[in-house]
Amino acid sequence: MPRNDPPEAPKRRRLWPAARWWLRAAFAFALVSGCVLLGANAAELAPPPAPSAPPASAEGGVDPETLPVAPDSPQASMRRFIELCRAGNYAEAARYLDLPPKADGAVLAQKLKAVLDRHLWLDVERLSPLPLGDAQDNLGAGVEELGKIPTRTGPQPVRLVRRATPDGVRWLFSRATVDRVDEWYTRLEDRWLRDHLPPVLLRAGPRELLWWQWLALPVLALAAWLVGAVLSFLLRALLRRLVVRTGSAIDDALLEGTRGPLTFAAALLAIAVALPWFGLYQPAEAFLDKVLRAGVFVAVFWFALCAIDAVGGRLLAAPATRDNPAARSLVPLMGRIAKVAIVIFGAIAVLSELGYPVTSLLAGLGIGGVALALAAQKTVENLFGSVSIGIDRPFQVGDFVRVDALLGTVESIGLRSTRIRTLDRTLVTIPNGKLADLQIESYTARDRMRLSCVLSLVHETTPEQLRAIIEGCERALRAHPHIWPDDVVVRFIGVAPSSLDVEVMAWFETRDFGQFRTMRQEVLITFLEIVGSAGSRLAHPTQTLHLAARDGERPQADAADGGGPANGGRREPRQAPSAGARPSR
Repeated sequence: MPRNDPPEAPKRRRLWPAARWWLRAAFAFALVSGCVLLGANAAELAPPPAPSAPPASAEGGVDPETLPVAPDSPQASMRRFIELCRAGNYAEAARYLDLPPKADGAVLAQKLKAVLDRHLWLDVERLSPLPLGDAQDNLGAGVEELGKIPTRTGPQPVRLVRRATPDGVRWLFSRATVDRVDEWYTRLEDRWLRDHLPPVLLRAGPRELLWWQWLALPVLALAAWLVGAVLSFLLRALLRRLVVRTGSAIDDALLEGTRGPLTFAAALLAIAVALPWFGLYQPAEAFLDKVLRAGVFVAVFWFALCAIDAVGGRLLAAPATRDNPAARSLVPLMGRIAKVAIVIFGAIAVLSELGYPVTSLLAGLGIGGVALALAAQKTVENLFGSVSIGIDRPFQVGDFVRVDALLGTVESIGLRSTRIRTLDRTLVTIPNGKLADLQIESYTARDRMRLSCVLSLVHETTPEQLRAIIEGCERALRAHPHIWPDDVVVRFIGVAPSSLDVEVMAWFETRDFGQFRTMRQEVLITFLEIVGSAGSRLAHPTQTLHLAARDGERPQADAADGGGPANGGRREPRQAPSAGARPSR
């Protein structure tokens, strides 16, 4: 029984296969991503390994670094000193300084902390946890060197000494170190700010940036953007003088589209030049260096996005693209795909530069991409087929083509399939992935159309008549206003059983098949007039039948030729064989 589908049913039936493939792809991607996340969570929830025994030292004892931190060790003293300074309790932190008489311990502790943060960032975990310090530094018992401060006369050491205090034994900054604190402090780049800013703004915030530095960074970014805009304007003005000398329009579009990336890159350069004046701590300086390097990646990928927009705009404005509907829809799609890929790679590069682990993300994207590619294999195949059709352009909408045994007019070229209207007015849909592998013959692409026929003349045509017919036909062809004069063929090609054959071949300079039909009709009528005026006529296919003679009778051929008694000496006319007659063997 015929199905009574609603009008939208055919559309749903066409959309369902594509929707089904995309649902499969999404399900596969979600399944793979879930497995990756479950594996990561399982790794995180796994119980930690059992603690192993502390490694032995070279002398056969226990390694000091594996021991718990002693309360009177250099590591414990420096950890307490840093905690007090971060809390702003510099008076209490001065207890860890070997102060000279009548010295302001709170001021010296504050200055020493600023010097250490700027030139010698302390990693407390690397200090010795033993009460007597590191016995292998060749400094003697009760002396520990933290590092050296660069000065004009050379690096000067920062040392700790073990002293007995009313509160017990602890490690203190040595008297020689405390005596040099004022000299070191006067050479700090941000000394003026430290002397005039409120103490709350001098405390360290996130990423070891002081709070006044966090407040100054937006101002620096705004000023750097203004400087970058000026530098970008000057650079583009210089490049424009070079670009106008070229004949291509793509470089002009690229130069116009790179205004934002150039401004951003110039702003990054201005920030990099100004950062040394901030007096950043070592962790803050390392963090901002990563941010600047990540900004360079952002500028590069931003430039790539602008380049895609510029090139896509030029391709859409090209005459070849304007005349190709498939290309007009393909160029924006490929541009969006390229943009998505650039954004993904840019985000991964920026996150990796900032120190975030992207290995698991890359593994998940790789496995998910494989699953998506397997699920959408046919869709991707058809997409690339449309790309190859758009690039090669074997046909356009409205062309009359032959695809294998299919003959018809191209009605539409989509991203998935191409529709061809046949001579029977049926619509055939061919997937672009399959169409790209088929042999395509385009009749619309012909620059001229061929006339090919054979004039079959009767055997009674004399040689003079044959020459007159050949010369007349060739003269009529060459006199035609649309003939291609380089190759006009009118030649006698042989004697057939029932005719004398004259081959005619010529080309008319036209692309319209209807016009070619009219010209072919006029030329063929002219050929008939030439044959009639020469005194000849066209031959009809005939066949001569020879009958075998019976016993005692003369052959019919002899009677016909000699006119014997059988027919009274008269010649009988030859008759064409009937439908039921059989030729003699």
